[in-house]
Amino acid sequence: MRPDVSSALADAPLHRAFVSVLGQVRPVGAGVLIAPRLVLTCAHVVNSALGRDRFDTALPPRGQVVPVRLPNVDRERQLAGRVVAELWRPPRSRSEPGHPIPPAVGMLPYYGDLAVLELDTEAPPGAEPAPFLPPRDGNEVVAQWASGHTLPTLRAMPRVSAHPWIALDVLGGTVAPGFSGGPLWDRERQAVVGLVVAAHETSQQPAPPPPRSGHHGSAAAMYAIGLSSIESELPGLPPVAVPAAGRGRQQLLAMLEELLTTRQAVKECEEWLAARLGRKSVGPAADVERLAGMAMGVRRGVPELLDIVYEHLAECRPGALAESGGWERLLRIARLVSPCERLSPQRRRNLNALLAQCRATDPVALLRAVLPYAEGLPTPVDLADATDILEGYDPPPGGRMAPLLQGVVHISVRERAAGQEVADDLDAWARSTAPRLGVAPAAVDQFRADASAAHSATAAPGRTGGVPPRVQVELLPVSPGHLFTYQVWVWSGDGRHEVVLTQDTEVPSHQVVEAIRTVLRTEVQEHPQTALLEFFVAPAWLRLDVDTWEFPGDADDIGFHPGITRRVVLRSSERTRETYAGWKRRSSALPTASPLLLDERCSDPAVARARLELSPDAGIVVVCCDLRQQGRVLRQCIQAGVHTVLWHREDHGGQVATDLLALVEGIDHTHIPEAVRLERAKAMADPDSPAHHGRRLSLLHDGPDHRPPPLAPDPWALTQP
Repeated sequence: MRPDVSSALADAPLHRAFVSVLGQVRPVGAGVLIAPRLVLTCAHVVNSALGRDRFDTALPPRGQVVPVRLPNVDRERQLAGRVVAELWRPPRSRSEPGHPIPPAVGMLPYYGDLAVLELDTEAPPGAEPAPFLPPRDGNEVVAQWASGHTLPTLRAMPRVSAHPWIALDVLGGTVAPGFSGGPLWDRERQAVVGLVVAAHETSQQPAPPPPRSGHHGSAAAMYAIGLSSIESELPGLPPVAVPAAGRGRQQLLAMLEELLTTRQAVKECEEWLAARLGRKSVGPAADVERLAGMAMGVRRGVPELLDIVYEHLAECRPGALAESGGWERLLRIARLVSPCERLSPQRRRNLNALLAQCRATDPVALLRAVLPYAEGLPTPVDLADATDILEGYDPPPGGRMAPLLQGVVHISVRERAAGQEVADDLDAWARSTAPRLGVAPAAVDQFRADASAAHSATAAPGRTGGVPPRVQVELLPVSPGHLFTYQVWVWSGDGRHEVVLTQDTEVPSHQVVEAIRTVLRTEVQEHPQTALLEFFVAPAWLRLDVDTWEFPGDADDIGFHPGITRRVVLRSSERTRETYAGWKRRSSALPTASPLLLDERCSDPAVARARLELSPDAGIVVVCCDLRQQGRVLRQCIQAGVHTVLWHREDHGGQVATDLLALVEGIDHTHIPEAVRLERAKAMADPDSPAHHGRRLSLLHDGPDHRPPPLAPDPWALTQP
């Protein structure tokens, strides 16, 4: 796999920034130079270099030196690096960074695992910081081993890009421990798109070995931390370099010369920009060329430059902001030079800090509200991801409000309606940002008033608190369970509850899924991504693999996989007054009662019934017993009125039970369907990891409310004595 000469030359920026992190005897990992004295790598690489447990969370003392080399620049010279305290993010099992808990053995993915080393001296001559860009689907990348030789490289293709990791298929080469912390290099765009963090290994054993073992098989899947996750984990990280832009450069130079009319103005702006970006100022040698070059060579450097020019003009030449539309022309040119960036690094961080406090806004619904006619929008992970997407869009023709500002105003309106105090801070952020984006504050105020009126009109009819609609499928399997008849119902918070599709002849599962997708497109257009999909079946059919069904689509269609793209749950079609009474008692105790485990000792349904009677308040049950007895135990759960049951349709035992209990521990019961969906998605992203508990995971999320009328007695009858 030795690259040819042309490839090596094309990768020159990577080679000049590639860092090898050394242990006591040999390289233990890699890193990438992001500034003359800063190296970005994985925290577990630092731990390994210092002889600690790879998942140790303690901050290494400042006196502990991490040896590093730049093998492609000066192979013999060894540099000393020390961990920057505020940029230490050890591996942790949960997304909350406050109290890091190390991930369990074999847990993938996890969070954090980033560190920045400060070198005692600047990197050797010839070294230069690596350019970074966000990953792009369909672009092959290469990774390089810590030795720095060109031979041990590998090729990979991104499969899934999401928080916290990117999943990649290894196309050629073999993953070795020294790849950890090293850069993923996109040759087409000449930029680093992530750091290698872990790999799945295959072997002849029934289950793959955990990451901490000494075995290293052939990895078919590799994982990396993408640029957006790096920036969210390390908000204090100095802005990274980016490939130099070509388009619009001369126009930007001309506009800066027009707006910054004196050498002193240029010098002040250059010093100001260097300080904000963590770069070295050239002092009296500053000119417009150097000013623009510094801004264009750093991520979000152009928006930072605009902020500085705006503040300079507001202080020294207030009239220049309105003269002959100069500021608006500068904004248009900036969009050519940096098309997907409108916010300076600090403004982006300030916005992300506010979005983390928002609870009432759905990110998918936000994109649909702001970009109702946009095609092929990605599914955002959270509000920060949604605003990142909006930042890349220009206002519609004739419009002044940037989609990014529209999105922030929509979030503020929804949070205010839900009683969240963060709405005031969001409004203040929008007011201060709007003039720098060429939008008058009065236009923002008018848009906010219109958005508030529209939201009030939408929320007034039912005051349902934004409950998403439900697509309910009354499924009637024909033995042995390969053909089905069905009815599809739609329930929504505004009082709608009606059957919309009926199938009386027997059809296979993919036709059922095609019908569901049709209903989602035609009956719940406003909320196609947030709709909950419920299958109502008799207890004898609870182990149907409905969450793994899919409609393959055609050459022009990407297909439809319900269990991955949305929350899919099972409900039982049988309830009685007694089971409803148990459901009410257990549901009311959900906030305080602990989950109950029915393990192998409860394979006998009589034992399971006794355990359920001894725990009358347990509303969440994990079933992990013999597969042949699962159906009977599930029936006992239904008769006891259990609200939520989680089980694995293939595996049982201590580890599976531990994993499933950990999955429901500490989360609100309303979030369990989404948690299960994410586990299914992780399992699909890791096809060579059959031991992942998300594979064949099933969920009974069963309450007697909101069910199609044919499937239960009238609710009024059930509630009477």
